[in-house]
Amino acid sequence: MINSVPHNTLPKLIIAGLTVAMLGMSTPVNANNDYIKNYKQLDGLALNVNAVTAAEGVVIPWAIEPLANGDLLISERSGTLSLLPKNTTTLTKVSGLPKIDANGQGGLLDLSLHTDSNQNQWLYFSYSSSEGTGSGSNTAIMRAKLSDDHTQLSDQQLLYKGEHNSTKGQHYGSRIVFDDEGYVYFSIGDRGSRTINPQDLTRDGGKIYRLHEDGRIPSDNPFVKQKNAKHAVWSYGHRNPQGMWFDKQNNILWSHEHGPRGGDELNIIKKGANYGWPVVSYGVNYSGTKFTDLKEKDGMQSPVLHWTPSIAPSDMLYVTSDKYPKLKGKLLLASMKFSFVSALELSKGKVAKQYKILDGIGRVRSLAQGADGYIYLGIDGQGIRRLEPQT
Repeated sequence: MINSVPHNTLPKLIIAGLTVAMLGMSTPVNANNDYIKNYKQLDGLALNVNAVTAAEGVVIPWAIEPLANGDLLISERSGTLSLLPKNTTTLTKVSGLPKIDANGQGGLLDLSLHTDSNQNQWLYFSYSSSEGTGSGSNTAIMRAKLSDDHTQLSDQQLLYKGEHNSTKGQHYGSRIVFDDEGYVYFSIGDRGSRTINPQDLTRDGGKIYRLHEDGRIPSDNPFVKQKNAKHAVWSYGHRNPQGMWFDKQNNILWSHEHGPRGGDELNIIKKGANYGWPVVSYGVNYSGTKFTDLKEKDGMQSPVLHWTPSIAPSDMLYVTSDKYPKLKGKLLLASMKFSFVSALELSKGKVAKQYKILDGIGRVRSLAQGADGYIYLGIDGQGIRRLEPQT
């Protein structure tokens, strides 16, 4: 239960095995976006929920994909796809995955149903694949048919595989979203090679891509006429985008990405735009040393919002459910580093306010709104939790 209480009396309580602060917090957007240090109490976003265990046995639940009948599909980064039937707490393994190179931050990653999946049964997913030349692996995007009982995948179709395999275990990305015109967008991180991949259009990594739903490259992609460029690229100069949401009402693609030490970013993704990594950044090396003196530069997109210190953002969810009046119409993302969920109030392509909710809930990896209207959270080491409003 999250209640509003005076700031100077901030009790903690145990709910469903979680330590949760009884408070919703907010902060105005300010010059340095010091989200952790400068938040203040806001009574208008007090929540009253229980975080109930929906399923255990998933160590790193990278993605949760709700099905229309109330079931949930859950990806485990180590390489397992599971089905959680509605009204149960027992996971069932889904067969038919390709070979996955689970290492470091790689493994089975995002899940996304086709917008007409009730008819065509296509499930899209991203994973680390060792196919292709070179040692190691890179991010791949595949689609496969989901069986009627949701326990088998068939008719695998590889849509895109990042070239230049790497033995580095970091920055695979990768989220997958659809717009309302049948295009699919996905991200691949810089694979730990910031000086090579993000600014080079001839190489995969540090990019957001756009394809037709069947993997064909759209003729109006920004770099299709550029010799040797990766024609699937939609935007570049990214570090490690692990959250995306397409606002179909306003035709805006939102993405957030991990900075190094400081400089996590929230961006509006524009066709052909360069987002600057690593030429510009609000962050520094993990050692504390600088790698650039630039925070902005002509020809490079500045973030809508950045977080310093880093919050380590994961996943994104726009809330439409009537079950959470204080959250409806807000964009959620999670801080893995500081174990809270952030709720953003958007206005005309900007962040008007940001709120801190569910403080202390754990390292939230994934977010989803089920067909039942409930919000589900995948928490590292804790499995899947469902937010149930108190009545």
